[in-house]
Amino acid sequence: MINATKLTLLLAEDGEKPPNPLLPHTYDIVWSLVAFAVVFFVFWKFVLPAYQKVLDERRDAIEGGIERAEAAQAQANAELAAYREKLSGAREEANAIREEARAQGQQIVADATTAAQEESDRIVAAGNQQLEASRQQVVSELRGDVGKMSIDLAEKLVGESLGDPGKQSATVDRFLAELDAK
Repeated sequence: MINATKLTLLLAEDGEKPPNPLLPHTYDIVWSLVAFAVVFFVFWKFVLPAYQKVLDERRDAIEGGIERAEAAQAQANAELAAYREKLSGAREEANAIREEARAQGQQIVADATTAAQEESDRIVAAGNQQLEASRQQVVSELRGDVGKMSIDLAEKLVGESLGDPGKQSATVDRFLAELDAK
């Protein structure tokens, strides 16, 4: 093996400077620059626009999403206000219907009470008429019975026959007239 000092001496004899181990050869630098330029060109021409397009789409989606969310929020607030207004109207309508039903119920009760009172008055009047008719019939039957009993009693007291219908009738009428006078 050749050690480093011998290599330095050999190169010094040739008149050349030894290469710097930190610097690459010129052909390596040129080919690296060419490869970097090709990769940079492909990256600049194809990758970066696609990446920029994705970023723009993402930004538009985010901004559009925020705008759509704000629009949806505004629409939801408007619908909520409309719902509350309808609900308020429905409550007022329900109260009006309830009050109308209550008034109708009171009217029905009043009408039924009036009809029942009229029917009661009619039944009482019919009962009074029937009672009066029964009373008249009883009075008339009693007059006949009282007359017959009074004639029988008078025959027993007087001792003569009052069998003549004319006499009986006159006697009964006179007796009843005296009773009515008392």
